[in-house]
Amino acid sequence: MKNYTITVNGVAYDVVVEENGAAGAVAPVAAAPKAAPVAVPKAAPAPAAPKAAAGAAGSIKVEAGAAGKIFKIEAKVGQAVKKGDAVVILEAMKMEIPVVAPEDGTVASIDVAVGDAVEAGAVLATLN
Repeated sequence: MKNYTITVNGVAYDVVVEENGAAGAVAPVAAAPKAAPVAVPKAAPAPAAPKAAAGAAGSIKVEAGAAGKIFKIEAKVGQAVKKGDAVVILEAMKMEIPVVAPEDGTVASIDVAVGDAVEAGAVLATLN
């Protein structure tokens, strides 16, 4: 048995996970919320590539296809890219997923930093 503390929407839950040996079988485990939410200190963000000013954003959006974490930024503001070139590498479920330019253009803005968590459909960059 292993004890874990899981925080969901600011509320911490203590849970016990028990391995029962049956492959694929899942046993329900009750979770009791703690008395008070636990403040989790956030690490300082990694230095990000400079973001373009809001007025400099391009008209072509480069969007995340899945929820995940920004693993690597492949392109720089001002760089010319062709359709299919990787702009950002997204990590989701231990896989590195390239997010590519939907068409030829020039990178107008990079709207994320390495380590940022993003949702599916989030704008990661823009092109002109």
